Amino acid sequence: MRLAVCAEMVFLDLPFTERVRRIDGLGFEVEIWNWADKDLDELAATGATFSSMTGYLTGTLADPDGAAEMVRTAALSLQAAERLGCPRLNIHGTGLGEGGLPRVRAWETTPEMWLTAARTLARLASLGERAGRVFTLENLNTAVDHPGVPFARAADTMALVAAVGSPHLRLNLDLYHAQIGEGNLIELVERAFPLIGEIQVADVPGRREPGTGEIHYPAVADALRRLGYDGVVGLEAWASGEPEVALARFRDAFSRAGQPSPAA
Repeated sequence: MRLAVCAEMVFLDLPFTERVRRIDGLGFEVEIWNWADKDLDELAATGATFSSMTGYLTGTLADPDGAAEMVRTAALSLQAAERLGCPRLNIHGTGLGEGGLPRVRAWETTPEMWLTAARTLARLASLGERAGRVFTLENLNTAVDHPGVPFARAADTMALVAAVGSPHLRLNLDLYHAQIGEGNLIELVERAFPLIGEIQVADVPGRREPGTGEIHYPAVADALRRLGYDGVVGLEAWASGEPEVALARFRDAFSRAGQPSPAA
């Protein structure tokens, strides 16, 4: 497994480019969110390996106007990904605004929305195929962080990715969100495994690094090894204290088979 860290959530006292340099210097790949508010030339000049970035600026999956906007801005995101050498572009059921709240809320999903979402994702997969990159559809939780996001559960994202059936559309299986929304993480990983393009992690509650909450991530890491997972595990979490310590605990949780992370 390769380990990555989201630069949006650690070393918050540093300018963004310096965060990227610190993460890279500690031996991790780097994940970013919105690319449009960043100096891509500066980021590329760091020499860091970028593993994932947000794959659209605005739009939604499940209504025609929103879908057209998502596809339009996904094409722009592919150009940004080319500049950074970033292989995966992350998408959601709808754009996320301030505080992670959905720009367009959907408290229920109709059959028509499911069909439109699948068609939109097929269009994105085609864009990814032409560009030689992969879009990943992330599950979210609606109970704590993202109320009103459509197609939020891991079960929803799995169904949509399976329906499209393209290697250029995969799951971004976020285990923090899945623990809040569904639980039973090891069985979930086993079911989702053929569709996974990336895994993201944080502990529950608090969305902090492994070892601060209820998820026993070394057991999850053992399951991933058993399944033969050799992709990226990304830490998308706030540091509970010093960022270097948080990142060391993350590395430890996914490096020592069968051993718990040290206590906070």
